[in-house]
Amino acid sequence: MGFIDARNRRTGNPGTAAAFVRPGTAGVLLVNLGTPDGTDIRSVRRYLGEFLSDRRVIEASPAIWQPILRTVVLNTRPRKSAANYKRIWNATGDESPLRTYTRGQAEGLQTRLQADGIPVEWAMRYGSPTTARGIERLIERGCDRILLLPLYPQYSATTTATANDQAFRALMRLRRQPALRTVPSFPDDPAYIEALATSIRDGLAGLDWKPEVLIASFHGLPVEYVQRGDPYMTECAQTMRALRATLGMTSRELPMTFQSRFGPTRWLAPYTEPRVKRMAARGVRRIAIFTPGFLADCIETLDEIGNEVREAFIHAGGEKFATIPCLNDSPAAITLLERLVRRELEGWR
Repeated sequence: MGFIDARNRRTGNPGTAAAFVRPGTAGVLLVNLGTPDGTDIRSVRRYLGEFLSDRRVIEASPAIWQPILRTVVLNTRPRKSAANYKRIWNATGDESPLRTYTRGQAEGLQTRLQADGIPVEWAMRYGSPTTARGIERLIERGCDRILLLPLYPQYSATTTATANDQAFRALMRLRRQPALRTVPSFPDDPAYIEALATSIRDGLAGLDWKPEVLIASFHGLPVEYVQRGDPYMTECAQTMRALRATLGMTSRELPMTFQSRFGPTRWLAPYTEPRVKRMAARGVRRIAIFTPGFLADCIETLDEIGNEVREAFIHAGGEKFATIPCLNDSPAAITLLERLVRRELEGWR
């Protein structure tokens, strides 16, 4: 039963689905990774259970992985993750920063597109609000065409593809499906690179000291995924080439590392934390890190980099450590999203 048909059935008004759709309207759905609903262990366990059950994320056979996940991972990891979320939780809104910033991006984009009559909604791949609910809300707002924008600059099957998968699953439940387009990755799009460069310049200008090294830390990926054809590593390199050219920096001045390893398999290297510890051991005392693969600050940027990697660097002998915020819901971020959306809506308007 589709979303619209189900609503009609609940309200006792069958056969009026067409009343909810005004043909000719295109809407935008921003999709980010996801977040627990709270910092309690149960909420975190529920979120991790959904995330780590995704075959795009963990490609091991479910017959092997699911017993490990249910008996080991979900009985140990949620407690530690819950404590980490508590350190970065948005207490004012009682939600994770990722949810706060993704909502802000959608609201900012809606303001830019309001005059054109283009509705904007936002959703999470894991957790809430769900992708299915985002599609439902756009249909309720009169959309018969939806532009899906996964908020990942670099493509990976573990991020962009699974966001697209979830949207297509939602469409499978609908009798009257809207047309759907997906925005491709944008690793070296000029608007993205310029937004990053502006953010970096502003972040460094706000420091009263000068970093000896500026590090770009991307989320990691198992090497075997890349060997099977995932283009993520190639697209991260595209971002770095374009960004170094824009900033006038070399690979030595602006190295690339990878964070967030999980499990015993080999991941893309060099790993962020061991790299900064080696830098400190060699006498580097001042570094700054930014995370170009994330459009919004989240647990990986605020806690893993902002707390764990910072502590590792200082403990190894470092003295000054700074993190440069993600684009979040800044004007530069909204401009980037607007340019991507307007370009991809061509032919629909």
